[in-house]
Amino acid sequence: MNSKYRQLFNSNFSVDKYNVFIDDITADFDYKVTFRIGETPFFITNELKAQLLEGCQQVIDFIKNDDFKSLTDRALELNRKVPNEDNHTTFLAIDFGICEENGEIVPKLIEVQGFPSLFNFQNHLSKKFVNHYPFLSELTPFLNGLNQESYLKLIEEVICNDFPKDQVILLEIEPEKQNTQIDFLYCHRDLGIPIVCVTDLYQKGKQLFYKNDKGVEIQVKRIYNRVIFDELDLRTDLKLNFDFSAEVDVEWAGHPNWFFRISKFILPYLKGKYFIETTLLSDLKEVPQDLENYVLKPLFSFSGSGVIFHVKPGDIEAVKEKDLYILQKKVHYKPIIQSTDGLVKAEVRLLAVWKKNDPSPTLVTNLVRLSRGEMIGVKFNKDKDWVGGTVGLFEKD
Repeated sequence: MNSKYRQLFNSNFSVDKYNVFIDDITADFDYKVTFRIGETPFFITNELKAQLLEGCQQVIDFIKNDDFKSLTDRALELNRKVPNEDNHTTFLAIDFGICEENGEIVPKLIEVQGFPSLFNFQNHLSKKFVNHYPFLSELTPFLNGLNQESYLKLIEEVICNDFPKDQVILLEIEPEKQNTQIDFLYCHRDLGIPIVCVTDLYQKGKQLFYKNDKGVEIQVKRIYNRVIFDELDLRTDLKLNFDFSAEVDVEWAGHPNWFFRISKFILPYLKGKYFIETTLLSDLKEVPQDLENYVLKPLFSFSGSGVIFHVKPGDIEAVKEKDLYILQKKVHYKPIIQSTDGLVKAEVRLLAVWKKNDPSPTLVTNLVRLSRGEMIGVKFNKDKDWVGGTVGLFEKD
């Protein structure tokens, strides 16, 4: 996209340099990241940046509507409701596929989540790129005038809310087994908060506790929630010593209810240039004749589980709970990033945080996924290079 930096990067790139770059990340914790990291950043032009920001603002405006909670109460009825919900989400992840429409590049909203993403890892990933390609210091992964220092300060404020660090926990299911473990490790190092498995949290009355490395009991005042309930529901082998549905004296950095409210559930309501035709299956009047141009998706799954890309009428008929699935028109990702041997597709996730008393969320940074396959995602990109997770870099304001 940005030809100056693309040419500079590609002329400086080598496979050996990429391997050294990966080793540098591994060395921070003697831990090799379990997802593939892309060879290159995505150099985003000011024109594409403006489109991405416009699309995000339209999503944010919809979420800020006065009737948003009443509109999305059904999402909680279909799943579960956790007490002590706050007035708005703490985190937003807004995913756009970089597509082509009528011969022009247009970002199209693929998904939106009221859930945290790799806020800490992305920061360090961008620093690693600069370390290995110093000319990239002319660019930035941040939005709204943030830099490394102000970004980390904001993330700490949003996650910790001035509580003592040992009373704020990052909560996850067996965090050491998650693909996102690298983000947890950087979060612990950056912010000083402990990483706690759901099985190590326990309840006494209306209070929650865990034991630190020295066996000392610590009361939890705030939870940085990374638990996905559909994963938790599948883990019938786990014994929890607290109840997510119980009234407890704790604050949430990312209240679980917002995972359901801000999800694929809202996609059918979004109309406009940056949005894709999306229909709730229970609202579908008739099955489209050109079904090959649609994708069938469950509303509340994570990481692409349950998505059917080559939809047949029988797939729609087989869905029993039709208010839990959407039928979405396929979009055509435009191969746009010049690798050393061909063009690569991209999906850009803009990340936002919403401080407790702020009127609106603040867009802060981004995550990019690269693909050579039919779709974005690991199973479509096995044994390929110049694919995987990376970061977008913008020209500085």
